[in-house]
Amino acid sequence: MIQRPLRIINKLGLHARAASKLVSLASSYESEVSLTREGQTVSAKSIMGVMMLGASRGTELELIAEGPDEEDAADAISELVEDRFGEGE
Repeated sequence: MIQRPLRIINKLGLHARAASKLVSLASSYESEVSLTREGQTVSAKSIMGVMMLGASRGTELELIAEGPDEEDAADAISELVEDRFGEGE
């Protein structure tokens, strides 16, 4: 199991388009992937769950990946967040 802190840094936070990119990426891995914010844990493969986190800019999340490709999943999702979901801001 891999646990990794994430900070949402893009201007608009984890809005619908960014959440969709995250869910699509997480769903491409066999591992279970979840996100936790202030004690609330949701599947990173669920658009409704990710949106319910209400993660605005500056929000701290914990990424948890567990399974055969957990390291690849955690690395890819971390890169997506660090790249501001490809939004450039």
